[in-house]
Amino acid sequence: MMHLKVWVNDMYISRVEIDSVNRRKIKDLTHLGAFHNWVEQSFPDEFDKEIRSRKLWRIDTLNNKNYLLLVSENEPDLSRLEKYGVKGTARCKSYDKYLDSLEEGKAYRFRVKLNPVVAVLNPEGGRGIVKPHITVEHQMEYLRKRAEANGFQLNECEIVNRGFETFRKKEQKGIRLASVVYEGILTITDVEKIRIALTKGIGKKKAYGFGMMTLIRLED
Repeated sequence: MMHLKVWVNDMYISRVEIDSVNRRKIKDLTHLGAFHNWVEQSFPDEFDKEIRSRKLWRIDTLNNKNYLLLVSENEPDLSRLEKYGVKGTARCKSYDKYLDSLEEGKAYRFRVKLNPVVAVLNPEGGRGIVKPHITVEHQMEYLRKRAEANGFQLNECEIVNRGFETFRKKEQKGIRLASVVYEGILTITDVEKIRIALTKGIGKKKAYGFGMMTLIRLED
């Protein structure tokens, strides 16, 4: 069966190794807002015109090296992407072929970093109060409840990292955001929905390093 694209623009996936050993180079990367600025400045045409297209990003560790992983509608400027990276390690390629290869009923290994929160009733009236899920049970349930709407079912799932990260805008006081990294195996139940999840993200605070899911297909 032919699937139509659910996105208008081409999609790209990029990666750069963070120069973690050069403390002078990365001294500014002390909070999520700084990483957000790095990502935005990697698209100079958009940044100069104050255009903010959808971008998903995440910090991954592989073989004791830290990487910035990025999904975007446009190609980043690789030299800008290496601002805090190891020179020569920035890479960008089309994401479309991979997105088009996804199949319903197939199993994939996944990784996703989320900001699990819940809106609770405000006793004083008005808008609800957003509070973080802080127990493993509630954090697991947060992902389970979002599986069907995002086109997959969970086969196996574990939390591999959990805690809080600091978010700050300019000179404002830092805000602590709940951060949970999930890994496991899922089965795709709706290709179009999971393509949206992979390109638009899952959950809250997607501009600040949350919501980006990646998949690796398991061998048949």
